[in-house]
Order: sequence, then structure tokens, then C-alpha cells
Amino acid sequence: MAGRRGTDRFAVGTPRTTGAPAAAHVLAFWDSATAAGKRPAGVDEAGRGSLAGPVVAAAVILPPDAELPGLTDSKLLRPATRVRLAKAIRASAVAYAVAAVEASEIDATDILRATLRAMTMAVSGLTPQPDLVLVDGNVLPALPVPARAIVRGDRLVPAISAASVLAKVTRDSIMDGWAVRFPAYGFAQHKGYGTVAHLARIAEHGPCTIHRRSFAGVREHVGTPDIQGSLW
Repeated sequence: MAGRRGTDRFAVGTPRTTGAPAAAHVLAFWDSATAAGKRPAGVDEAGRGSLAGPVVAAAVILPPDAELPGLTDSKLLRPATRVRLAKAIRASAVAYAVAAVEASEIDATDILRATLRAMTMAVSGLTPQPDLVLVDGNVLPALPVPARAIVRGDRLVPAISAASVLAKVTRDSIMDGWAVRFPAYGFAQHKGYGTVAHLARIAEHGPCTIHRRSFAGVREHVGTPDIQGSLW
């Protein structure tokens, strides 16, 4: 399958080339940074488009000689592979940190501000601190160190791929916990995303505590009587 290379072994200090137009530019930037002896952290998020639960960000510093077979964008990986890689990332990372911003804060601000805040919190949690941060996407959080946004960075830069995996695995675990507390919504299956089944449950029961009430698909049902009391 294109994009999934489960048998690859590569030194994570070097970005993987994917054929994307930005790949050569990212490689050149990475080479200059590592040649200067910088300690880069990769940052990515999970749950930005979900209708429920937190947005989660992770920051990871990987050693140049680490090997993580199959590492790529978490969205391209099977759940079991993500869990395996998350364990390996935690074991091999120089440092990693994960942070979450809850639905109530997302509604009070907006999803972009909440995502950037989670990223800032994750980077702040790293020990040692990085001297360079590479962020997936095209918008940067407020950081006290130099940073660069890289579109499709979760497929180009292993440290960002690692952050993608940790953020996704952490968030999935959080949503599995909410599935036990609010079984009517099926969170274990869709992790809060706007599937047909999830939208139907929201329409039937109204939103629960962890739904993002400012999001389309939820806000239309904010006045609907919900079943939260029966789910505690």
C-alpha cells in the first residue's frame, strides 16, 4: 500500500523521502540543522476534526541512531501497529511529552487556538528542551525556540511521525475510556469523529459532556434533552 512501509528500517535522524515536492527542501533543511548539532523535536496533533473529546498534541525528540520499523504518519497505520510503535518510541526517545486540551476549552476559543495551545504545552513538557521544533502543518504555536512548520511533515520527518503516533495512541485511549462512561455514543469505534453512526447517536440522545458544542453536527442538537444522567 502506498505510504505504508511496514518492513522499512531507517535511521530516524534522517527524514524519509516520499516523492512529495517538499521532500528535497525538507531534507536540505534537516541536514543543515543536524550538521549544526541541533536537537530537533517533532510535534503533531490528533483529534482536531473530531466532534468530541480533547485535541491531543505530542512532542518527541529522537536520537539520530534510533530505528523504528514502519514509522510513518499515524493515519496510515493499523491500530495494533500504532500501539507497538508507541511503546518503541517511548523506549527509545531522548524525550517525549503529550498534552491535551479539552472540549470545553475548544468551544471557548476555537479548534486552531486549542490545537496550538496543546502543542505549546507538549513542547514545554520536554526534558531536555529542544533547540529546534518541527511542526506538522502550516501554522506554528508560540514557542521559545526556533520552529518550522512542514506540510506533510508526519510523512517526511520521523520525529514528527513519532509525535503523530503518540498523540493518536494517547487520544484513542482517552476516547476508549469515555466509551465506558458514555456507551450510547460508540466512542470506542469512531473516537469521536463524525461518522454516520455517531451523528445518528447525537441526534437521538443529544450531546454529552465531552461533545464540542460549537461544531457542526453537534451544535444543532445542543437543546436536545440528553441522557447524561443515566450514563454516570
